[in-house]
Amino acid sequence: QAQLVESGGGLVQPGESLRLSCAASGSIFGIDTMGWYRQAPGKQREMVAISKRYGSSSYADSVKGRFTISRDNVKNTVYLEMNSLKFEDTAVYLCYADNSRATYWGQGTQVTVSS
Repeated sequence: QAQLVESGGGLVQPGESLRLSCAASGSIFGIDTMGWYRQAPGKQREMVAISKRYGSSSYADSVKGRFTISRDNVKNTVYLEMNSLKFEDTAVYLCYADNSRATYWGQGTQVTVSS
């Protein structure tokens, strides 16, 4: 069964850091893009950071300089290092991956930034 499994969400205070991980199951082959989207209550889903297998990474303006995406193509795993977290980063973070056949989404992991 093709799936993406996220981990690493949680509750943090403003200014703190979190690291999200997402592993693609072995049945997903030839992954091109991997990345992260987020959705806050009452808001549309938005791209946070994406990484092309043989290309560069892209970030939402709101997270540039604070978040870093990285990936391990052997393990089919993508990471999101989130530093200097802000209240407005609170959302469900969803892992994304695609190949030539399909797009895949994880179930999401909650990130809450609260004092």
